[in-house]
Amino acid sequence: MASPKKKQTTRHVALLRGVNVNGITIKSADLKALFIELGFGAVRTVLASGNVLFDTDESDAGALRTRIEQALRKRFGYDAWIVLLKQKSVAEMAAGYPFERIDEERHPYIVFGSDPAMLDEVIEKAGTVDPKVERLKQGKGVLYWQCPRGESTDTPVSKLLAKTRYKSSTTTRNLRTVEKLLTD
Repeated sequence: MASPKKKQTTRHVALLRGVNVNGITIKSADLKALFIELGFGAVRTVLASGNVLFDTDESDAGALRTRIEQALRKRFGYDAWIVLLKQKSVAEMAAGYPFERIDEERHPYIVFGSDPAMLDEVIEKAGTVDPKVERLKQGKGVLYWQCPRGESTDTPVSKLLAKTRYKSSTTTRNLRTVEKLLTD
């Protein structure tokens, strides 16, 4: 008698939007506990900005995202939105960063999106970006953005990304944070 085939688990990254800013405070230990309660394996939080690594054999990404968002809303009482990606995809996105990775005057960011049409719209609405101020380039499933240090909330692109319209589908991470998501 053949033994049942074991399901393959995949390492995922959940990027929560708006955590530990604007009065929404979630402790990393509480976030980790929720993901463990949801039945995920090898759960690890990275920094205090809403980054969770976990393993699951669930293959329906849309259902998985919805389940996590609903659990976050119920447990923490806020309008939770996440971008959910496979860790392998995040590694490919980070490797594709097209600007200088180390620049004493600029911060490197990746804008992740759960809705490709919203990323297209951001690129369109941003129009021609002044490279003396910031840089913006579309990648596969992401936007690559570089802005002056200390001005990540003051540039035209940052103001565009902050619009309520993009709240449910985009989140931004510093490239160094993204690279920390790839270490296990």
